[in-house]
Amino acid sequence: MAAGNSNYWEDLRKQARQLENELDLKLVSFSKLCTSYSHNNSREGRRDSSDTTPLLNGSSQDHMFETMAVEIEQLLAKLTGVNDKMAEYSSTAGVTSINAALMHTLQRHRDILQDYTHEFNKTKANFQAVREREDLLGSVRKDIESYKSGSGVNNRRTELFLKEHEHLRSSDRLIEETISIAMATKENMTSQRGMMKSIQSRVNTLANRFPALNSLIQRINLRKRRDSLILGAVVGICTILMLLYAFH
Repeated sequence: MAAGNSNYWEDLRKQARQLENELDLKLVSFSKLCTSYSHNNSREGRRDSSDTTPLLNGSSQDHMFETMAVEIEQLLAKLTGVNDKMAEYSSTAGVTSINAALMHTLQRHRDILQDYTHEFNKTKANFQAVREREDLLGSVRKDIESYKSGSGVNNRRTELFLKEHEHLRSSDRLIEETISIAMATKENMTSQRGMMKSIQSRVNTLANRFPALNSLIQRINLRKRRDSLILGAVVGICTILMLLYAFH
């Protein structure tokens, strides 16, 4: 019975190693296919005359990608099933004495399965990202080509519309700047007017508080007026005398 169990375990290990080898080869080919797809699409995007035509076009590579992805998923499912059978065998009561060694071997196969699954998912995600990017770039290229292939009148009209739109935006910016300057000027004038009113009210307060000072200020103003009148009269008389002297 023990020999039969040992043979069953060895068969499971052989199946696991065989599936792991097949997965390793498939994943290498799968990664190369994704790399060649990216490079071929990059050459097609540049459209250099020196580039050679790729052996596989995009549709063929897409078909190969889908086929290989299905094959790898099937191999991963088979390897998962084998690992489950190994786990069931290692947990049976008849092999408890060597359970630690079996669990170590099982864990190693599980780690390999996890690494292969992670590598497959990563490569598949990278391929899909490259394909989506190329589809987007292709759509942009088509839009550019359709724009370039349009009639000259439509292109000229579009350019005029764009220029007019830019002029309108510039006018809006100038109007906003002018409004901002006017608002700032208004605020400054309002602030200055408030300051002048404050100064005037303070002077009036001081004048009302000190009547003698107010009287002194009035006298000074009267004297200044009188001096101005005297100076004006002197200048007028001198001017008249000079004119009379000049004509006589």
